[in-house]
Amino acid sequence: MNSCFPFTALSRKRFPATLGLALLASASLALSAQSNQGGPQIDFPNVLYGAAYYNEYMPQDTPNAQNARLEKDVELMKAAGLNVVRMGESTWSLWEPEDGRFEYAWMDHIVDAMSKAGIKVILGTPTYSIPAWMYHQHPEILADRIPPGPFGGKPVPSVYGIRQNMDTDSPAYRFYAERLIRHIVAHYKDNPAVIGWQIDNETSSYDAANRDVFIGFQHYLEKKFHTPEELSKAWFLNYWGEDIHRWEDLPTRDGTISTSYKLEWTRWSQMRVTDFLHWQAALVRECASPGQFVTTDYGGMMHHDVNEEAVAEAIDIPADNIYHGTQDNYDGATQAMQGDFSRSLKHGNYLVTETNAQTTDWSSAFQYPPYDGQLREDVYTHLSNGANMVEYWHWASIAAGQETYWKGILSHDLEPNRSYAEMSRTAHELEKIGSHLVGLKIKPEVAILWSRDSANAIGFMPFTSSASMPWEPGSPTAGYDSLVHQMHRALYDLNVPADFVFPETQDFSAYKVLIVPALYISDDALLQRISDYVKSGGHVVMTFKSGFANENSAVRWVRAPGPLREAAGFSYQEFSNLEKPLALKGDPYHAGADNKVSHWAEFLMPEHARPVAFYDHPFFGKWPAITENSYGSGTLLYEGTYLSDALQKAVLRDTLQKAGLTGPDQQQPASVHIQHGVNRTGKRVHYYFNYSANEVKANYSYGAGTNLLDGKAVAKGAVLTLAPWDLGVVEESAAASGMP
Repeated sequence: MNSCFPFTALSRKRFPATLGLALLASASLALSAQSNQGGPQIDFPNVLYGAAYYNEYMPQDTPNAQNARLEKDVELMKAAGLNVVRMGESTWSLWEPEDGRFEYAWMDHIVDAMSKAGIKVILGTPTYSIPAWMYHQHPEILADRIPPGPFGGKPVPSVYGIRQNMDTDSPAYRFYAERLIRHIVAHYKDNPAVIGWQIDNETSSYDAANRDVFIGFQHYLEKKFHTPEELSKAWFLNYWGEDIHRWEDLPTRDGTISTSYKLEWTRWSQMRVTDFLHWQAALVRECASPGQFVTTDYGGMMHHDVNEEAVAEAIDIPADNIYHGTQDNYDGATQAMQGDFSRSLKHGNYLVTETNAQTTDWSSAFQYPPYDGQLREDVYTHLSNGANMVEYWHWASIAAGQETYWKGILSHDLEPNRSYAEMSRTAHELEKIGSHLVGLKIKPEVAILWSRDSANAIGFMPFTSSASMPWEPGSPTAGYDSLVHQMHRALYDLNVPADFVFPETQDFSAYKVLIVPALYISDDALLQRISDYVKSGGHVVMTFKSGFANENSAVRWVRAPGPLREAAGFSYQEFSNLEKPLALKGDPYHAGADNKVSHWAEFLMPEHARPVAFYDHPFFGKWPAITENSYGSGTLLYEGTYLSDALQKAVLRDTLQKAGLTGPDQQQPASVHIQHGVNRTGKRVHYYFNYSANEVKANYSYGAGTNLLDGKAVAKGAVLTLAPWDLGVVEESAAASGMP
């Protein structure tokens, strides 16, 4: 028997939920423990540039229509200079049209055509959209979802017809998914055109709260807390008399009001996603060629129910689907934030498996095709952040369905067009210079601490609301995510790159500045590591709500900010929402009309800290809005309120100056963004982007080199003239002795 098929084929078995879950969990954990050992050494001699391709979606009005279209598409791809496609991840029903009957000929034909054209292939495991026959045989596979809102409710059964509507812990689902993966991967393991595997697609927990999910959660709690009494104590369940003394009395997630329960449930949801993808990665490795890499396409980073860091341990290289604004909303900021996070997962390069081709959205209400030059500039934007591949979703627009207006490179007429011409120009440029750009190494000296627990816990107890009165329903108007985005955007506008670090990060010493947005949830150990970082010479910028609650979402029984008190140099006992924005007295950061704060104010009482700014208000003005404390060899600046965007940028600029991290990059025109790195030959590469419709001039302040895009020499101190939506890429002539 082929080693990839350790079990005999089964048909229409019954799958006991509790037994199946236990067996699958143990098998999955065993697989995941070894899932990323001995993976391939991925070498990208040049940038991979291509698109997702779905010949199965092409016209079928004549018997040979799809074959004719395939020939035409390959011809167009080859002429344009594309060198990679991603395929197969969306159509389980074609791979397995009936239970146990597998079809490969339809894909073999496409892979062979790509191979003959010299186009590499990444295949996906098509597990994110189940076929109709499976639903009819096993309707229990569909996810039961908790309704949104603070009080939840009885899980609502999903319906067939939408994608990603399954319980990935379902024993039946796992059986069929494993069988499918083993068949497909074994079939293509020795095909030299297939260079890698994408496991699943934009995976999340799908908010599943099925019975088997709850049983798994209970077993997880039993292992973590050991006794019901310990759980009740940690979660403060004697509030409203909800403490438990038997595990079978644990209530379901449906309507719980316990913030601790909700937080732990989000962790369990993340663990389910991690386990599922580790399980898939291990199955693929068991069956694939040793030279084929394994990735998964995160559907954007910083999800609240996906632990991207933990998932990354199972894959060889992360991949992300990065969509962003176009036309006058195109500025590179979203690509930078997503790229920085992707790069931080494994401290290296990543893949862009999907990005804007023409227009996006599940309706025709947001049809904003890129201006001339933006599609090309976007490719270099991704590369400048550390991407080794850029693929579009997708090659050709489809004729019907939910994504009719999520257009590909080719429009519905399937003919070459403006986007095709710009893509072709870019591809032929990359054929010449891509080897100088692939594998870019970026080493920021600033990091942002991303806390998924804090994001979730603040979501349960938001500090803003669109409601006008207490008890009224209303959505948050600002929160953890907006704060993180604001701080990253300020760094981006200042041309300062950033990494992301995580609560599990043990050592922050590689960074001169650590930015800590609203660290609401934290154990004492993390707060101690932050304090030690400051004491050893680090500079921290921290915001309100940090250090308030412990790892169980319970407020500490000590004066805020708890274990941070010594390093922060203040304490506080009160806080207030702000009904309307307030100014800071004297405009200390010269923000002008944007000298405003809003939403929240902590009544900081300095002990050792120096007040930096006060509220301009007869009551709130008694307390500082911003403090700075010298602790050991470093400093901790604390924002006790929510700053305006411009004010936040000014505060961070001041901190960066004190840390010695500012220079000529911060003197450029507002539309110019700069990114630096070291390429595979050891030379510094400097990207200068013009994200505007006007020509701009940028001062080049680094070593003499060559603009790779036009081959012209660039001297230190030269002025780069950047056309609208254009860029320059300067490679220094001499090898780098260190990072820029």
